[in-house]
Amino acid sequence: MKILVTGGLGFIGSHTVVELQNEGFEVVIVDNLSNSSINVLNGIEAITGKKPIFEEFDLRDKPKVQDFFQKHSDVAGVIHFAASKAVGESVEEPLLYYENNLGVLVYILQELKKKGGASFIFSSSCTVYGQADEMPITESAPVKPAESPYGNTKQVGEEIIRDTCKVNPDLKAIALRYFNPIGAHPSGKIGELPIGVPQNLVPFITQTGIGLREQLSVFGDDYPTEDGTCIRDYIHVVDLAKAHVAALQRLLGDKNETNYEVFNLGTGTGSSVLEVIQSFERVSGEKLNYKIVDRRPGDVIQAYADTKRANDVLGWKAESTLDDAMKSAWAWEKIVRS
Repeated sequence: MKILVTGGLGFIGSHTVVELQNEGFEVVIVDNLSNSSINVLNGIEAITGKKPIFEEFDLRDKPKVQDFFQKHSDVAGVIHFAASKAVGESVEEPLLYYENNLGVLVYILQELKKKGGASFIFSSSCTVYGQADEMPITESAPVKPAESPYGNTKQVGEEIIRDTCKVNPDLKAIALRYFNPIGAHPSGKIGELPIGVPQNLVPFITQTGIGLREQLSVFGDDYPTEDGTCIRDYIHVVDLAKAHVAALQRLLGDKNETNYEVFNLGTGTGSSVLEVIQSFERVSGEKLNYKIVDRRPGDVIQAYADTKRANDVLGWKAESTLDDAMKSAWAWEKIVRS
């Protein structure tokens, strides 16, 4: 079966392409290379022995989206990663985020509606929960008002998919709400490669560890947590990628209970910022240069997943530990800089 992966050269997308090809799917990637590198194609081929089909264009170009689906009329499913994802940038450029994250979603769903019987996996986020009232966070936790335009695009994106599925019973969709993906492929062939200054904790840690960044800032140590720093659920990107394959196979095999479903993807364990730093120091043998600075606006105190639904219903479970993920991230950083 042919599967379209939008943003398939990005961090999570590329690891998902690898897992799809390992399961025998034919993959076609669409990516505009705005936040990724064409070299990732070679990494995917080196791991799987097969280069996916690649088309470079911007999915905001509606005629090109229409042409793509005419050309690839045999696409059985779509895994949709292509979106802008920097919280801070979304506050500065809200219209860019609404156009890119929502306009593109609408164009793809319009094409899938024409096809009939298509399967759609949406890259969503735990940001939809805001600061949840209870830990761990279940899928039935209330969706809170978004803290940023980025977060809002994930909430509204889910609503668009749900409303579309409601009136198109042969369209099947799953929204996957990720917690915090980290790490790299154990082969060292692909990993997280942020353009510019990293927005996420782990690549900033590894870049500081290797000397590319002078110092890591820890935003606040006065939160109501055990060590005062924020707590997140850090999931190895390979585990996350495998969850996408499980979700797709659920839809393709007609195992879904309704034509729109939601799953949290995490480890079920919360780790503080200082615990992540300690994990890095443990696996790398390096002492990290960091300092405590003021809190960052918009940061929630803690967020970690209740994974029972993903474990029991999706038949998927995260297998790697925080140390496993940090070890792979550090190995990747050293390869990239060598």
